[in-house]
Amino acid sequence: MTDARSSIDPGTLRERALDALTRARDRTALLTTCVEDPDLTAQHSPLMSPLVWDLAHIGNQEELWLLRAVAGREAMRPEIDGLYDAFEHPRAERPSLPLLSPDEARRYAADVRGRALDVLESAPFEGHALTEAGFAFGMVAQHEQQHDETMLITHQLRRGPQALTAPDPAPAPPYTGPSEVLVPAGPFTMGTSTEPWSLDNERPAHQREVAAFHIDALPVTNAAYQAFIEDGGYDEERWWTPEGWAHVRTHGLRAPLFWRRESGQWLRRHFGVTEAVPPDEPVLHVCWYEADAYARWAGRRLPTETEWEKAARHDPATGRSRRYPWGDADPTPEHANLGQRHLRPAPAGSYPAGASALGVRQLIGDVWEWTSSDFLPYPGFTAFPYKEYSEVFFGSEYKVLRGGSFAVDPVACRGTFRNWDYPVRRQIFSGFRTARDA
Repeated sequence: MTDARSSIDPGTLRERALDALTRARDRTALLTTCVEDPDLTAQHSPLMSPLVWDLAHIGNQEELWLLRAVAGREAMRPEIDGLYDAFEHPRAERPSLPLLSPDEARRYAADVRGRALDVLESAPFEGHALTEAGFAFGMVAQHEQQHDETMLITHQLRRGPQALTAPDPAPAPPYTGPSEVLVPAGPFTMGTSTEPWSLDNERPAHQREVAAFHIDALPVTNAAYQAFIEDGGYDEERWWTPEGWAHVRTHGLRAPLFWRRESGQWLRRHFGVTEAVPPDEPVLHVCWYEADAYARWAGRRLPTETEWEKAARHDPATGRSRRYPWGDADPTPEHANLGQRHLRPAPAGSYPAGASALGVRQLIGDVWEWTSSDFLPYPGFTAFPYKEYSEVFFGSEYKVLRGGSFAVDPVACRGTFRNWDYPVRRQIFSGFRTARDA
């Protein structure tokens, strides 16, 4: 995990780790205090865990990696390890487990955090792969932020009055640029071997040769997706893969999740509030099958994961791959819609400062973007620090999503970051953009 950035002095690295851990815990606290205990212990969907399970799981993983693996301490509560092992108990059965109560879960997570901060003060940041450049602390912060996104999904699925509020993104001036961007043919460096907190599936950096292609300058909007619906997209088998068509027929899909048609208008449920579907926002809560069908209807296709990353990171002027579309600097609010500071995507065309070198916008933040690719390892992949983070998921069952969403914290979002899910998933904050061969 050695990296040029690991030469940063340990004090700066500790400050970075402390900030990431604190930001994650502040978000966790908000997501678990904005509702009463019955909402924390209830299962709002069989697809999701009770919020109180996520809370204790966050603490348990922090204990496992920072207190036991890094500091070599004895387990605080070994009897609960199995309860909060994500591989031992599927989500649907977690409500039936003898879980910690909300108060117990809060005390446990807080106790772990206090001890973890003591470890952070003295841990060596070199000489061991797990702590090199503060990796273990960055991994734990990313894990907590990923569960914060999961908990936000649970809040969206929860029935009841609004519990979370945030200011809306600023209105975007009308986008007047090209509808698509040409990405030139040639090699580019995919993945990373130098990002100190990158996860194993992002590694190692390697060369890919990519044919020229065109990609949408903006994510597909609600208005554009409505045109697909109104044109009978859900009734035309020819736009769907066989598996997608069977899924649509079996589950009666007619529109993105949470949408409904009423008095000639499309409405949606959004964190406890019913609102008109905003036409200029990127479409949200569509599964891979829906994204793929739309692309076929539009005479296009979904980009491959490799194409997506080249569009996001390749700088044709230098030939190098950037950390982010806009360059190597960490994200700011001018670059992208991240961190749950807004609870919705920004209008398509927002964040010109976050555009890629080729002029593609909103590749980071707003909505996770489905790609056509299966989740597979890169050449030379090595599982680290455990196989269950990535390796056990590799295969054709999962499709790759890229770019992050409004619910993702910057610590868990990079130009190389890879997400994956089943092609039927719609509760996630997923959208897409399309591509075509040049």
